[in-house]
Amino acid sequence: MPGVRDRPGPGLRHHVRMTDENQIQIPASFIALFVPRGRVKPTESRETIAERYDFCEDLASLMTEHAKATLFDLGIAESDVLVRCHQGLLTEAAPVSEAEAGWVVRRLAELLEWECPQGIGQPPEAR
Repeated sequence: MPGVRDRPGPGLRHHVRMTDENQIQIPASFIALFVPRGRVKPTESRETIAERYDFCEDLASLMTEHAKATLFDLGIAESDVLVRCHQGLLTEAAPVSEAEAGWVVRRLAELLEWECPQGIGQPPEAR
């Protein structure tokens, strides 16, 4: 009979492999970190970009308490806290690239609902 069953019969199962693509929505702003100027395709695989995004998102979340404590302890402006965080992420020992450091600090500002200082995370020609 046509149209009787839209689902598989007893004992039949459809297996959908759950991949990172099905679970993680990577913002375009992060993917853009891996697309060279004048190009349209990222230089890294989706898997690599997803791993880096997950790491950077976690890092920004973890930094929220540090940023709040710095604001309170030093009594400086929010923008100064963000600049200090950015400078810390630009050191040679930092686990992120320069582009990722800017993205992390912009994301940190979003999470804290602070205004991010101009120039952080922007390419040199945009500053």
